[in-house]
Amino acid sequence: METVVQTEIGGKTLTIQAGKLAKQASGSVLVTYGETVVLVSAVASDDQRDVDFLPLSVEYQERIYSAGRIPGNYFRREIGRPSEKETLTARLIDRPIRPLFPKKWRYETQVIAMVLSMDQENDPDVLAMVGASAALTISDIPFEGPIACVRVGRVKGEFVANPSLAQSEKSDINLIVAGSRTGVVMVEGGADIVAETDMLEAIFFGHKALQPLIDIQEKLHAEIGKPKRKFDPPQPDPELKARLEELARGPIGEAIVIAEKVKRSQALKEAKARILESLGPDFAERKAEVYEILGEIQKTACRDLILKHGRRIDGRDFDQVRPISCEVGLLPRCHGSALFTRGETQVLGVLTLGSGQDEQRVETLSGEENRPFMLHYNFPPFSVGEVRRIGAPSRRDIGHGGLSTRALEKVLPERSDFDYTIRIVSEVLESNGSSSMGTVCAGTLALMDGGVQIKAPVSGIAMGLVQEGDQVVILSDILGDEDHTGDMDFKVAGTSKGVTALQMDIKIHELSRDILEKALEQARRGRLHILDKMLACLANPRTDISPYAPKILTIHINPDKIREVIGPGGKMVRAIQSETNTRIELQDDGLVKIAALNEEDAMAAKEQVEAIALEPEEGVIYEGKVVKTTDFGAFVQLAPGTEGLVHISQLANRRVNKVTDVVNEGDVIRVKVLEVSQDGRIRLSLKAAVKEENQRRGKKNHSR
Repeated sequence: METVVQTEIGGKTLTIQAGKLAKQASGSVLVTYGETVVLVSAVASDDQRDVDFLPLSVEYQERIYSAGRIPGNYFRREIGRPSEKETLTARLIDRPIRPLFPKKWRYETQVIAMVLSMDQENDPDVLAMVGASAALTISDIPFEGPIACVRVGRVKGEFVANPSLAQSEKSDINLIVAGSRTGVVMVEGGADIVAETDMLEAIFFGHKALQPLIDIQEKLHAEIGKPKRKFDPPQPDPELKARLEELARGPIGEAIVIAEKVKRSQALKEAKARILESLGPDFAERKAEVYEILGEIQKTACRDLILKHGRRIDGRDFDQVRPISCEVGLLPRCHGSALFTRGETQVLGVLTLGSGQDEQRVETLSGEENRPFMLHYNFPPFSVGEVRRIGAPSRRDIGHGGLSTRALEKVLPERSDFDYTIRIVSEVLESNGSSSMGTVCAGTLALMDGGVQIKAPVSGIAMGLVQEGDQVVILSDILGDEDHTGDMDFKVAGTSKGVTALQMDIKIHELSRDILEKALEQARRGRLHILDKMLACLANPRTDISPYAPKILTIHINPDKIREVIGPGGKMVRAIQSETNTRIELQDDGLVKIAALNEEDAMAAKEQVEAIALEPEEGVIYEGKVVKTTDFGAFVQLAPGTEGLVHISQLANRRVNKVTDVVNEGDVIRVKVLEVSQDGRIRLSLKAAVKEENQRRGKKNHSR
């Protein structure tokens, strides 16, 4: 049965339609906002998998036809790996819905969001998230929703729900807020150095704005929702659980307080192996069951350590940041480099500067974009002491890179002041908690080491939470184990004056305003502490960029001369680039950018471009080459495509009977421009140039 529900968000109608499309899916909806349309389906298999994790996959796909275009690649179809936007949006959908499935749900579950229409005004990502919740809510899949999502902007001091793409350009806040009826479940976004109090207001403005979306999902469920599958999660053998708790309490309790990650992991591994062995050979086939129970015992022990004993794994106070060390200028040939170490998390940040031709060109639903700033995050297996195949960047790599990009891009200099393409690569060398925030810190120092005049340095910190009933503990600078056993991963990056990026995920159903407010304030204090340590290493950006960075010169020429500089089939510009070892970028408005490895090559290319684009001025003397002689005078080339005539009467201060008595083809002579007519004809004089230069030499000799 086809059913339609709708509500108003940000002054526009959002519609959810179900029962018409993709009816064989467990649940499917069509979400429309303006003329942006997203189809979202949810399907769960009938058979359980023998795994120890939730087998949930989320895919977000942007069809280029949705924007009325044909893909620009060779095959003219959407192929290959998902784009960065598709990957980031898929993660955005996954993170808030994952905690809402039943514990031990082992049925393969897939959510697919397809963008069918894009109106260039309303971003489909938030619609996809709303659609994912709606599709799961009306399906037979157990799901503790609904939740909803809005984008929050702030334009001219006023908060806006689901701002248009044009409004987002003028907004100093860009947050995606997901929430339930009573609390916030996820936050993702960036800001233009905005105070924590303003970010908190933005989050709860978004939470209030998304309530109508929960209303219509509940209405949709009441009308066409399928009965949920019966699912009774398997319970552990109570006798085995009791026996393991008795055996494991001591060994696991002793192991989890070992401060060093590698030693702690090894001690836990050995303790679990001894416990399994002590159970006898009959339990060898029940190893997975035993290890699952031991994992829960370990998690409970870690949480009790914090809640009941008031201490952390490594003995720190709840708001204490691990020891920090910073170093810059490690790599001599790179344009900037920095090593940031916080506890057992270590990140190498490397800066490379390039020209405009190095910009990343990305095909999006809004058209082709050029990105002059890139941050690439790499997480090699040795950083956590593992062995695994190295392949293309994972979703996690792209997600952490996206968060770090948002944290740093707001403090980069304006392109008019620093005309370089900027690439930062984050190499995670060790990881034990928040390598993404380590990337922000290392990236900031690498920019400063490379002489990039950033507006302000940025630091970042990851916050955690352990909550049982009314007992709440907020942790600063969490370890990997604290992230694994805790209830929240809240990353905050910013300058001394405000926030540039936020990302919050929780494993519980929701967070209150009070907890978020405390977490933001505790994060602010931690960020400032980290920033002080960074500035003690390098207080300000270096005054000069690396001598190995390209030198970029910018000149303006007459736009009508662009074609001549390019030459037939690009022949002229390629020749200049080859002769001078440079890269030249020409724009339709006459802007020419020249990138070279040294200033000499850049100046040589500049002189050639200026010579081709020459526009002769009356009264100025130029050097030119005689390209043709006639009975009435000589034609002199001042620049490629620019010629003038020296009439026979202007060759010398005497009567000239024959032009070739004075000049011949191929001669290089200096001539003075007498006149440039309206139709572009240029009158030149050899005798006037000789007379003027003789007068100058005479004056110079007289002055001596």
